[in-house]
Amino acid sequence: MKRVLQITRAYYPHIGGIEQVTRDIVHVLNGVDDIEQKVICLGDDGADGDLVRPRNQSAHDMIDGTEIIRCGSICQVASQLLSPSYPFELHRVMKQFDPDVVIFHYPNPFMAAFLLAHKKQKFKLIIYWHLDITKQKLLGKLFHGQNLSLIKRAERIAGATSMHVDESAYTPYFGDKRYILPYCIDEKRLVLTADEEERSQRIREKYSGKILGFFIGRHVPYKGLKYLIDAAKQLADDSRLHFLIAGQGPLTDELKIQAQGEDRIEFLGRLTDSEWRAYLKACDIFCFPSITRNEAFGLALAEGMYFGKPAVTFTIPGSGVNFVSLNGVTGIECPNGDSKTYAEALQKLADDPALREEYGKNARRRVLDNFTAEQFEKNIGKLLDTL
Repeated sequence: MKRVLQITRAYYPHIGGIEQVTRDIVHVLNGVDDIEQKVICLGDDGADGDLVRPRNQSAHDMIDGTEIIRCGSICQVASQLLSPSYPFELHRVMKQFDPDVVIFHYPNPFMAAFLLAHKKQKFKLIIYWHLDITKQKLLGKLFHGQNLSLIKRAERIAGATSMHVDESAYTPYFGDKRYILPYCIDEKRLVLTADEEERSQRIREKYSGKILGFFIGRHVPYKGLKYLIDAAKQLADDSRLHFLIAGQGPLTDELKIQAQGEDRIEFLGRLTDSEWRAYLKACDIFCFPSITRNEAFGLALAEGMYFGKPAVTFTIPGSGVNFVSLNGVTGIECPNGDSKTYAEALQKLADDPALREEYGKNARRRVLDNFTAEQFEKNIGKLLDTL
């Protein structure tokens, strides 16, 4: 029996990209007979139905058939959660569970510091390198030595795309430890019900004659929505194009002001999963204008591509976005932050239905070949076999 411990920032019911990847690994390993697993994480606010976990609550939960050791957090400093109980819980699980493999989800300097206290213990370390610390530059410098120690201790450095491990500031230290482990989408979550099919048809009828560009995501700076709105305004001569912007966030009011006077831009607010699926099915172009490597992969992009929608993206150095959608194959990639070129790409797709269809088919095929749960399971198995 092989014992696997995941160390991650937070876990369901808290929702986030790294949290979902951690949960995907749990689901995959649950299907392997000779693996026992646990997850240790910090507390962060989350709720799903009756399952409610506030940030300051410590708990040992059984979720997804796995013990989740949740260490209550007292505060957050520079995006880092801090928990007084974490060092003690980690020490306990490292001694009692005695993992054969530790999967550490980077970045998380607080958790890394206490893991390194156990570096002489006999376990194989996989670092899942989700992104570099770029926003908090002081933190990045402060923890440089810690990062080097973590990398030296690791057997494998896994990245969701080649960009993660080949274009990191720490790539020179990774050596031959690099491994590509793409994220996966949840295909079950993307199956439309009969009611959703009907809703999608009603959306098409409502916007009859229109070419629909669709965005969904948080309204935060790195999502690049201001460039999408600017691009849409440059297409004023084409009455066919109409843009539907779903989601909310701290920039929502500012973006609505930017879009004032432009009837082709419509804000939908927060959508349920059911509504989101219907709009994905109904749209013609998936707009994904993220601009920084905070967009480490783009699961929403992969989901849009799964529905056979051509994507319009920006070039983002060090991000996996341009690995997920391929320029001239599954969509069009534009120079970063260049709203004029972004508008031209949208116009090109609007003017060429055959190109939209070609890119859309390629997009769906790319997702099915690379980013499904089935492929993720195979990739995890190969990774563990290399240890």
